[in-house]
Order: sequence, then C-alpha cells, then structure tokens
Amino acid sequence: MIPFNIPPYTGNEIKYIRDAIKSHHLCGDGKYTKICSQWLERKLGAKKILLTTSGTAALEMSALLCDIKPGDEVILPSFTFPSTATAFLLVGAKLVFVDIRSDTMNIDENKIEAAITPKTKAICVMHYGGVSCEMRKIAEISQKYRLKIIEDAAQGILSTYYNAPLGTIGDIGCYSFHETKNYSMGEGGAISINNEKYTEQAEMIREKGTNRTKFIRGEINKYYWVTYGSSYLPSELNAAHLWGQLISAKKIYETRINQWNYYYLNLIKFQEAGLIQLPTIPKGCKHNAHLFYIKLQNLNERNQFQSFMKQNGIICSTHYIPLHSSPAGLKFGRFNGEDVNTTNESNKLIRLPLYYNLPKITLKKIIAFIEKFFENKHRLR
Repeated sequence: MIPFNIPPYTGNEIKYIRDAIKSHHLCGDGKYTKICSQWLERKLGAKKILLTTSGTAALEMSALLCDIKPGDEVILPSFTFPSTATAFLLVGAKLVFVDIRSDTMNIDENKIEAAITPKTKAICVMHYGGVSCEMRKIAEISQKYRLKIIEDAAQGILSTYYNAPLGTIGDIGCYSFHETKNYSMGEGGAISINNEKYTEQAEMIREKGTNRTKFIRGEINKYYWVTYGSSYLPSELNAAHLWGQLISAKKIYETRINQWNYYYLNLIKFQEAGLIQLPTIPKGCKHNAHLFYIKLQNLNERNQFQSFMKQNGIICSTHYIPLHSSPAGLKFGRFNGEDVNTTNESNKLIRLPLYYNLPKITLKKIIAFIEKFFENKHRLR
C-alpha cells in the first residue's frame, strides 16, 4: 500500500529531542523554541515569529490580536479547513464566505469587495497548496476599507509572492507544523507578527495572559496576569523535533519540488487531452510543493479514480468539503454572491501521494496506474 502521507523525518530529530530532555526544560521557550523562532524570522524576514501549539492556535491568536468582537464580520473562502473559520467564530464573529478561483482554488480577489459591509473587520486569506492568493489586489481592498489581513499560511511555509514570503504580507500570518505539513513537529504551528504593535500583546496571549516572556528575558523581576490569553506555547520536545527538520529545510524543499515537477511533467499529456486539470502557478508565485492535485471531469469520475487507485494499493485523498454547505457553516456563516466554483471545483479535486523521501520507483508506479485508469476509461491507447 502506498500511503497518501508519511510525516517527514530526517534522522536528526531524536538527537535534539534527547538534548531537550537532558536540559530539564520541557515546557517551552527554551533553547529549541528560541532557535526555531530565530531561524524562521531570518528565513522569512519576519519581524517576530512565535511558535504555537498548532496552526489553529495561531489563527485563534490572530483573532484576539485583531480585536475582533461579537458581531464583527470576517471575509474568508469556504474552501478551507474549519480552523480558518472557528478561530473567528470563537470570538463571536460572523463568517462571510466568498467564492474561489477555479485555477488556484484560492479566494477570488475580485469578489471580496462586494462582500464588505460596515461590520467587516478583517479578510482572512488561505494560500491553498502553498500557492499565494492575489495579495496585491487584496492589500488594495484592505487599505481602501481599513481592514485587517490575516494570512492562513498553514500550507505556505517558504512559498513566496513576488519574493515576499507568505505569512509576512498581511498584518498577521499563521503557519502549521502538523504531521501533514512540509515541516512537522507533530502538532504545532507559528504566528508571524508583521505589525509591531501586536508583538507584546501576542507574547502575553500565548502565555496565558501573563507577561512571563518578559520575565524569562530578565526584563522584569516578577511576572503578572495582565490580559486574556491561553496556553498557546508548545513543548520543547515538539520544538526540538521541528529543529531537526528546519536544519534540513533545503533538502526537504528540493525533494518535494522534484516530486511535484515529476507529477506535472508526466501528467501534462492528460491535461492537453482535456481529461484533467493540473495545478496553476500564477505569475509572481513561487510554491513549496505542499501538495499535488488533479481535477477530473466531475464528482463521479473523481470517485471512480479514487476507488481505482485504492484497489491498486495507492491512497489518494480528496480535500475540503466547502464550509458554507457544512452544518456549522449553515448555522454560523453566509455565502456572499453565487457559488460558481467552490462546490464544483472541490468535487473534482483529488490529491496524489507526496511526502519527503517518496521513492522515485513509487512515483513511477503511481503514474503507471493513472495512465492505466485513463486507458481503461478513455482508451487513449
């Protein structure tokens, strides 16, 4: 059986986890939390990076930092993971979903403005598959209406938009280091503070509403409960695991890009024959090969393809069920405008196996069975 995903593992992780255990500092903000944050700040050119317990936690922190209140509206795509929505729902916001683009599966920047009302407080974009949304247009809209931009860059670590790293373009960026991501700490994430006025507040929110981070740095003699917050600081064990991968980040990145390119080059003939659609990478976007998907003709053919591949020992995965059509989405949000692409395109999409150290011989096998599927169904040969 060829799995859809295997969490990345370089072989360095155990060494650093053991070192963290020996340090007798396991609760976070120790050696590995700091060096991971510093590495990310240098690599991304970010003003401040704080590791979090998850990408979801980073999104929840962003909602608090942007001072989103009950009744405020947040614009977001419906084609995204529930965490993008629940982070704002927890602070009482109303969710306003807009349609996506059919080429990138990202929020349609041309449909955002029509969804803005006097209650709109923020736009939350999600960079699907590590391919950037059209941030220039979105930035123009945010400036015109004085709205906050929150980037859900859970899939976008080391991707760029006109050389600007994703997660560093809006007011706040959120990353995930879940086991399905390019770099993993099992469960974990990070928040990028791109507006310096949020930095001190972010440190307190992450540390249960206290100024303990200042105390650890030696800036104060005692720490106090100062504001609202929660336990968003990850364990040193998680950070040590992540460090074992960040020091091999270039190798992991190149391995995934090579796999992505192999898929594209070997499947382009099916796109040219009008049988599938491959991912689109717009001008100015550099992606990180977070995932590789194909889109078939319709839901029925997508399901046939998935079943065929599974019967031959290859696990391919669909992705999000649009949030606006889910029980919670119907209860807590509304879809602005017409759903032209969100449901239709998500019904056609399926992801192929892609993970660090996926063998070349396995890639060839996957391609061979894709070819066989179309030979059987469409008699290409």
